[in-house]
Amino acid sequence: MISGTGGEAHDGDTEFTAEGVEVVLREACKTAGLDSTGAELLRLGSNAVYRLDSLPIIVRIARDPAVLSEMERAVGVARWLETVDFPATRALAGVTQPIVVRGLVVTFWESVQEHEEYATVGELADLLRRFHWLEEPETLGLPYFDPLAKLSASLDGLDAVSAEDRSFLEERAAKLAKEYDRLDFVLPFGLIHGDANIGNVLRHRDGHAVLIDLDGLTLAPREWDLILTALYYDRYGWHTKAEYAEFVHRYGFDLMNWPGYETLADLRELMMVAWLGHQVGTSERSAAEFARRVRSLRTGEGRKSWSAF
Repeated sequence: MISGTGGEAHDGDTEFTAEGVEVVLREACKTAGLDSTGAELLRLGSNAVYRLDSLPIIVRIARDPAVLSEMERAVGVARWLETVDFPATRALAGVTQPIVVRGLVVTFWESVQEHEEYATVGELADLLRRFHWLEEPETLGLPYFDPLAKLSASLDGLDAVSAEDRSFLEERAAKLAKEYDRLDFVLPFGLIHGDANIGNVLRHRDGHAVLIDLDGLTLAPREWDLILTALYYDRYGWHTKAEYAEFVHRYGFDLMNWPGYETLADLRELMMVAWLGHQVGTSERSAAEFARRVRSLRTGEGRKSWSAF
């Protein structure tokens, strides 16, 4: 890891807006010897994601300045996956990274293709099945996944959410924590992606599917990598019945037939709601969606009205 130009002088004072991260982009690219002229902002969420105009390179700037160790690990994971020829996003070679600029963590990745195109749910299943057979080297130092600690930390930071809503979410989390501790996982414990869903599988320019966003890799029950696809089909209607059937067929296990499915689904869903709650104070769209989701949790009404974020 290296600090970018003027990094120490500006730590912690960069607003995570399109204007603020553009300054970080320019300084990070200059430090890495890259040209940021004409860079396109693709996404501004947990990360600001840019595609450079001069080279097929993606630049990611993390919103949370505390993720330096995670991004160091993500780069290490990417380097390792390249050595075992697993189809995943590649960390840009020839650049010492991550880079810290104005308190924000920046990483550089090879662009999968010029225009974002998602692969299929079936291809996601193929990638996960192959991924779950990998045995990670101990040198990566992957942590164990503790969903309850992660959820608790997320709920602690909901400063823009009303006290009533926060209290409700905390009570729900406490109830689910007890249920989670009683789960009997049936799939092997090991390497997981951590955010395995159709949004993290892109079509490479040569046609094959590629797994992206490697900063959440941990060691955990493999059920965690199947829950989002099941949720997207079962509760939100974002996948069709045929797509989910294809996923199950190609992975070889139907999570919805496992007795612990509802508890795991409730817990993962609550983590999604808490994540959205962090954007309530800066986005009217996020605030409206957060209110919709909390209302659904309170009343038990269907989730088909939820929007994807």
